[in-house]
Amino acid sequence: MTLPADAPKVFFYVQHLLGIGHLARASHVARGLVEAGFDVTLVTGGLAVAGFPGPGISHIALPSIAVSDGDFSKLVDAQGTLVDEAFKEKRCAQLLAAYHEVKPDIVMIEAFPFGRRKVRFELLPLLDAIKVSHPRPMLLTSIRDILQRRSNPPRDAETVEQVKQHFDYILVHGDPDFIRLEETFDPAGEIASQVVYTGMVIGPPPPPPVESFDVVVSAGGGAVGVAVIQWALEAAALLPEVENWCVITGPNLPQSDFDRLTKTAPPNVRVFRFRTDFRSLLTTARLSVSQAGYNTVGDILMAGCRALLIPFEGGGETEQADRALRLAKLNRAIVLPEADLTGPRLAQSIKTALTSASLQPTLSFQTDGASRTAEIVRNLYRKHKGA
Repeated sequence: MTLPADAPKVFFYVQHLLGIGHLARASHVARGLVEAGFDVTLVTGGLAVAGFPGPGISHIALPSIAVSDGDFSKLVDAQGTLVDEAFKEKRCAQLLAAYHEVKPDIVMIEAFPFGRRKVRFELLPLLDAIKVSHPRPMLLTSIRDILQRRSNPPRDAETVEQVKQHFDYILVHGDPDFIRLEETFDPAGEIASQVVYTGMVIGPPPPPPVESFDVVVSAGGGAVGVAVIQWALEAAALLPEVENWCVITGPNLPQSDFDRLTKTAPPNVRVFRFRTDFRSLLTTARLSVSQAGYNTVGDILMAGCRALLIPFEGGGETEQADRALRLAKLNRAIVLPEADLTGPRLAQSIKTALTSASLQPTLSFQTDGASRTAEIVRNLYRKHKGA
């Protein structure tokens, strides 16, 4: 689409390290901004993912980094080699060069300073560059509705101080009637005047599916979902009466695991690494079996299908469990803890989810977060220019 010459320029940074949720959400937000007439440059730092950020969005890809085997203390490059100081310095220089070239009116940083501390080596210099820019762009942080809960008062205090010192507003991509920021970030009251809720960011309604499945099993990016896939195949073998299964491993599942799982799939299961029509498949599925990441849950809510959630809890993660348990209390999903996951238990939970009369097919959440974000950013920018 052709943008007006005076379209506000947005410089949007996102770093996905393990799954693809951060990149997917940022891409949906970027699409909403472009459709609302913003000139958006999306800067990514993770491994490439097919389909993202999508057509019509200017894209700068920094040299890729990820985490090693789910260990957030170790950053590796695209070849799996631990990154060194020289690599970090080069990336930082490229990020700053991109910022100065774009000369944005608005900067959005996904997750930081509430997360992504591992990339402070380039984000702190970016904040310093923004601070001395003339004119100074409006600076926003873009975060999901539920944060990782941790008891670390010094780190929380540092986050609050960085928000107060550098950021104009905090865009919380969630519905405050479902959960509020202070429920997973204790000192949120200290920065409450900067918090703006956008509603959940979900892609537009998908087209009708080209094929249908009774059960759709997915593991997000696939980096940590091999157990879900493995036990789902065993559950499918135990449930021959459920005739048509789609199992999506995710693009980040190691090839050796993908090959092994494909060979062991029972006759009623088709295994895919990735489906670009995943959201369409959910609209006619009898049941979705998945982890409880932000984007997958949003797709389930939009599709209105039944849901069995197996929240990822590795490494002390709490975000997915918090989301899943809240949905269970609202009778919107059945939850099977990761620690209880076996083939027979999963088969029994699937039976329950397919037949339970108490599960609610829909919930009234704000799910137009992409378009609402664009409207909010426009209003905040007008206020910023008039300050």
